[in-house]
Amino acid sequence: MSNIDISVNGWTWQDRLFPYLKKCNERTNYYWHEDAFQPVSCYSTALIKLVPTDWGPPTFEIDGIKMLPTAKISPYTNAQNKVSLIQPAGKVILDTCGGLGYFAAWCVQGGAKKILSFEKNPDVFWLRSLNPWSPIVDDVLHLTLGSVDELIVSLADGSVDAILHDPPRFGIAGELFSQVFYDQLARVLRRKSKLFHYTGSPNKLTSGRNVPNEVSKRLQHAGFITELNGDGVLAVKR
Repeated sequence: MSNIDISVNGWTWQDRLFPYLKKCNERTNYYWHEDAFQPVSCYSTALIKLVPTDWGPPTFEIDGIKMLPTAKISPYTNAQNKVSLIQPAGKVILDTCGGLGYFAAWCVQGGAKKILSFEKNPDVFWLRSLNPWSPIVDDVLHLTLGSVDELIVSLADGSVDAILHDPPRFGIAGELFSQVFYDQLARVLRRKSKLFHYTGSPNKLTSGRNVPNEVSKRLQHAGFITELNGDGVLAVKR
C-alpha cells in the first residue's frame, strides 16, 4: 500500500502531486480525469452517481433514488450477510442484477465456482470501473451487459446452484417481480437449491401493498418453499 504525503499545495500519491478540490460536495465521489477531479456521475437516460457512505464502501443512486441500504449497515457488509444465506462455496451462482458487484465480490470470497452476473445499465458498468470495492471480472465472475429477464432464457434448465436476486424497487422494474420471471428462476435453479430475493421493506400503509408477501406467493406458485428473512425472501426450490 502506497503512502500519501500531505502538504500545503496538495497531496502526493505514487510520486504525483494532486491539488485539493476548491469545492467538494460531501455526497459525491470524485475521480482524477484530464488533470482535474471530476464527480463520479453521468447522465444518459438517468442521472447515475456513486455516493459516499459513513461505512467506506459507497452506494449509488439513480435519479436520486438510493440503490443500496446504508442507514444501519455498510452496503458491503449487507451484501455479505445476504450471500451467506445461499452458502456460495463450490456453486454456480446467478446474480441477476449486478449493480456495483458487492454480492459477486462476496461470492468470490466465499469460494463460488462461477458467478453469472447480469447488469443492464452501461453507466453502472462505468461506476464499477471506478469503485475499488467492485470485484474484477475474471474466469470466476462473468459479467454480462443486458437485462436478465430477457437473457435468462439462454440459461439451461437446472444449470445454477443458487440465485441472488436484488432488483430495483417494484415501481422501477416490475418485470423482475413478475410470475413469468419467477418461473424462469425456478427453471434454471437445481432442485433443493436456494434463492434470496431482496424486497426491501416498503411501507404498506402508504404503498397499499405488501411486496414481500406478494413475492412469496409468486415464488410459491413457481415451485419454491419460502420464508421471510430480514428485508427479503429466502426460498428453496422443491
